Amino acid sequence: MGEKNTAEINERIEANLPLVKHVVFQVAVHFPRHVDREELARAGALGLVEAARRYDESRGVPFERFAAQRIRGAILDAVRAADWAPRSVRLLARRLEAAEQQLASELGRVPTTVEMAAEMGVGLDELKKLQDRLFRSVVLALDHETGDDGDEELTLVDVLTDRSAVEPSEELEARELHTYLRDAVELLPERQRHVVVGYFLDGKTSQELARFLGVTESRVSQLRSEALRNLKLGIEAQYEVTDESAPAGRVARRQAAYAESVSSASDWKDRLGRWDTGYDIPEEPLLPVVPA
Repeated sequence: MGEKNTAEINERIEANLPLVKHVVFQVAVHFPRHVDREELARAGALGLVEAARRYDESRGVPFERFAAQRIRGAILDAVRAADWAPRSVRLLARRLEAAEQQLASELGRVPTTVEMAAEMGVGLDELKKLQDRLFRSVVLALDHETGDDGDEELTLVDVLTDRSAVEPSEELEARELHTYLRDAVELLPERQRHVVVGYFLDGKTSQELARFLGVTESRVSQLRSEALRNLKLGIEAQYEVTDESAPAGRVARRQAAYAESVSSASDWKDRLGRWDTGYDIPEEPLLPVVPA
């Protein structure tokens, strides 16, 4: 008896597979274009299987009518389960779509934003807010096709930007900048270099650096500010067009000489060929720990 029932169920399923396609066609017209029709068909097929298993011929209802209701219900359940947008957004989508279709049939063309706002009875700003709210509710699968170009089939995943990936040009720029920074630190005046390395790389406090250098903490702060200013000027000079005339003033000449030394410290091939990212940090601290 069980084998007979299984054979009847399989026969009903195979004989009514076209019914799934027919129901999907009827239902799909009420959904946005981004809803995958194949997903609807898979849900409908499961509804057909359930209908074949639950069908009771003694009730006198034709199987096709019973199955169509089950298929439709399975499709709607699948869409609701996958839809995170609230009901109000879906009602809004239907209102906008109905208004657009109504105007398109009357005008014989796609309506403008002004015409849509007038049809909806809202202002332009309000219409834009409604459309933004609707657009934010659209969820696309990564295999969603992005264009109608038959020569190149691109999906959404093909055109999304990978923000974790670094372009070759960006990689070269980063290598050059890191090398300039390394050279600029090494070429700082001795006390400024001690402060930068100790403070930013060794994690020394201003108090520890003051004891090591034999100066006050305020002087350490001043040295740090001077070092950072020199680093900024020295590195920026590598990317700016400089005046060929001799700089006026002792401070300007000293800064120009520092920038020139940073420029000539490494060959351009060495700068672009480095893979490291910054100043070498040795295993031992660069500055000794001075007891209080």
